[in-house]
Amino acid sequence: MKKYIYLIALWTISACSTPQVKVGSTQEAEVGYPWDIPQTKPDRPLSAAMERLYDNYLTPRPEDNELFSSFKYTKIKGLDYNDGDGTISRRDPSKIIKENGKYYVWYTRRATSTPPRGGKLANDTIPSTDWDLSEIWYATSEDGFTWEEQGVAVTRPEKPNAGYRSVSTPDILKWKGKYYLFYQGFYDASGSKGGKKGGDNCPVAASYADSPDGPWTHANKEIIPNGKSGTWDQFSIHDPYPLVRDGKIHVYFKAAYGDRPEYLVGNGLAIADNPLGPYEKHPLNPLFNSGHETCLFPFKEGIAALTIRNGNEANTIQYAPDGVNFNIASVTSLMPTAAGPYVPDAFTDTKDGRGISWGFATLPTTEKTSRKATAFWHVLIVT
Repeated sequence: MKKYIYLIALWTISACSTPQVKVGSTQEAEVGYPWDIPQTKPDRPLSAAMERLYDNYLTPRPEDNELFSSFKYTKIKGLDYNDGDGTISRRDPSKIIKENGKYYVWYTRRATSTPPRGGKLANDTIPSTDWDLSEIWYATSEDGFTWEEQGVAVTRPEKPNAGYRSVSTPDILKWKGKYYLFYQGFYDASGSKGGKKGGDNCPVAASYADSPDGPWTHANKEIIPNGKSGTWDQFSIHDPYPLVRDGKIHVYFKAAYGDRPEYLVGNGLAIADNPLGPYEKHPLNPLFNSGHETCLFPFKEGIAALTIRNGNEANTIQYAPDGVNFNIASVTSLMPTAAGPYVPDAFTDTKDGRGISWGFATLPTTEKTSRKATAFWHVLIVT
């Protein structure tokens, strides 16, 4: 097994130039579509599928497309799971950042006396789900494969603040020399009914610190609140994922909606001048018609996104030059679940994004314990 992270270099292969043929000309009728595929859309009649080849994707050939990727996984070292008995779980890692010469990641950590028992049996010590009664912990690494858990970063705040039941699914922002963690703040047990919110319903909460090692201070307010009654995000604002773009904080988030929300999940966007708000939700929300988790990164002048699970456009990588209007850039498979990528330029406000090459995924520890505990896996993106 390789013990080091390797950067996969990308080469763009230029296709041979192909003479352009006028539509309807005798030459066009005789020659037809060129054997050597043109890199730009030819001036001739095209079928719907061939129109999509040029209109919907970055390049007509997958091997020339920098966003055409595949994934492989290696289990990381250094974290204990009580032999997979379900009393400890770590899931939903943040973006990975590099500070002080080492990598940092934050994640949902639950350590309870029993595995999750569902909403009906949950109480102050028995969790309903894998992310109930959780806190935000963090770990560090020098190579990305072996990690050392450093302890709790964000505890559950005092009642009645958002997150007093559970804090989960964090992501990190570095802004003007300070660090901010955004996360889901639950008032009630996930999967339960009633209460202030009930079920998986929650807003976004946040904490801030002067160092990635803390100490972290609760903002003690709803940073991005739920939408108005009857709107798509009225119940849940999950997976907050901040990036810096156009001099502002752009927080992408997800919401499950409709009468079968487990099948329909969309991602939206909220923008602010200050990490602690106020945030203005984009008028075009939801920005995606498919996907589950949020996993985005600067790419070229825009933003790319891994569209994982759920919906007609699942298992795709999408791209928006403006960070808002996303289109399918490539189709792939075996995508990472709850991915937490290493994004070196997440906070640089770049217009020349370099993409990503590795990160975390959350997968079951083993098939035998898949319903009891989850563990992190290292993801290498091979293009």
